[in-house]
Amino acid sequence: MLFKFAFRNVFRQKRRTLLTVLTMFGGFTLAALSIGIADGSYAYIINMFTRNQLGHIQVHKNDYLDRPSLYKTIDSYETIGRGIIGLEGIEAWAPRLYSAGLVSVGEKSATAQIIGIDPALENKATRFDRKIVEGSGLSPEPAHEVVVGNGLAEVLRAKTGDEIVIVSQAADGSIANDLYDIVGIAASGDDMTDRSAFYMHLADAQELLVLYGRVHELIVIIDDVDYVFEKTAAIKEILADPTLTVEPWQEFARSFYQAMQADLRGNWIMLLIVNLIVAVGVLNTVLMTVLERTREYGVLRAMGTRPFMIFRLVITEVLIMVVISLIIGILLSVAVNSVLASSGIPMPFKFDYGGMTFTRWYSEVNARSLYIPGITVIVVALFVSVFPASRAARIAPASAMRMN
Repeated sequence: MLFKFAFRNVFRQKRRTLLTVLTMFGGFTLAALSIGIADGSYAYIINMFTRNQLGHIQVHKNDYLDRPSLYKTIDSYETIGRGIIGLEGIEAWAPRLYSAGLVSVGEKSATAQIIGIDPALENKATRFDRKIVEGSGLSPEPAHEVVVGNGLAEVLRAKTGDEIVIVSQAADGSIANDLYDIVGIAASGDDMTDRSAFYMHLADAQELLVLYGRVHELIVIIDDVDYVFEKTAAIKEILADPTLTVEPWQEFARSFYQAMQADLRGNWIMLLIVNLIVAVGVLNTVLMTVLERTREYGVLRAMGTRPFMIFRLVITEVLIMVVISLIIGILLSVAVNSVLASSGIPMPFKFDYGGMTFTRWYSEVNARSLYIPGITVIVVALFVSVFPASRAARIAPASAMRMN
């Protein structure tokens, strides 16, 4: 009977109910869209950094990332790779070899980062073949071919079909130099990388640097990035090698991760502001409702209604409006986030983050974008309703009945 009474009261004053519902609905929708866009955009950025470039997990020789060296290599990397790919949840792996050198095409010269890759494994892990913007990718077998970053190609004024000379230092102390054919130009999305990237077949790089059967890095791609710490622990367990370090992307890309976490904290501040708007709106509306219905509450008290019942009545009315707001808000938020997840939001200008250039924001439909705003709206609405409900419960029947 209490619920029926509250339900009738809610729809008796349609304008007042509509105002309260719009306040809560607006707060829920703004919060849901904010969380959805933040999660979607960061998921997109993380995907660009990890799946398309760095990998979710990396394996190195101890201390390699802090002090890179040509001599800190991983032996028997193929055996290690076969062990890693056998784990559940591991999608792909790829070995890499790094060094630096001086490259020249004709009279133009520039410094370059040598990146030795296995084309088949790299294509599966980071979709390297999709980064080729001109020409073709590396052949499956070593053929003295290279792919250069588009920034490096611009500096060297190089094009596919040109011959390029590289000079570096080999692991045995000799001068490493050779002549290669440029078969493709790549764009990774990272301008800094593309200005120096010099991709070679892993076997060609090992021959050039006299590092036969050795690599500097293994990257691992997993099915679900949310389980990166569990998979990192599993890889450490199967390797059981104290000379190797296994790190998730949060460690080897720590500066990017910390910047992202700081930005996420800013989103919580915005969510707090939205909650304050909801709280003020609900408090104002419910309080005005109590003041307008003082005579009504006085009649209820005079008829013998206990104060706690009036308190419950006001809270129940607020809960009914909260449920209506959440139903409408969930439907609209899911619809809008679904559209933005596929099409994105065009940015008014290009946005550089961690060396990557982005032109659109993307949203994401997930449980977080619904339950956080939902719980928040419920808690805030009930909290600010306690004072007006207590006021209504304490109304003196005699004085209330004399009010016009």
